Amino acid sequence: QVQFVESGGGLVQSGGSLSLSCAASRSSFISRYTGDWYRQAPGKQRELVATIDTRGSTTYADSTKGRFTISRDNLKNTFRLQMNDLESDDTAVYYCHVWGFGDEYWGQGTQVTVSS
Repeated sequence: QVQFVESGGGLVQSGGSLSLSCAASRSSFISRYTGDWYRQAPGKQRELVATIDTRGSTTYADSTKGRFTISRDNLKNTFRLQMNDLESDDTAVYYCHVWGFGDEYWGQGTQVTVSS
């Protein structure tokens, strides 16, 4: 069964940038799947950050609009999240969520910590 693995998290200062990736563990036709990025901060519920559908249309949470960009590379079976102008409130574990046609996958999560 295919797995999706996140990478790119880390520690960054406020105002900095990070780029997260979510890659399929083996060749998979991700072009038929919608990709989401979620995050969960300590003591808070998991929240939807951004979505990209199969046509490449994107939506964002109000808190990330204008700072985060979600993208997909179907040839490389990868979803990405470019995060700019990071704030301390962006500190969380970030998860990719890939779904469609009755399939659903979650990544293991990657920690993003923004220091003020």
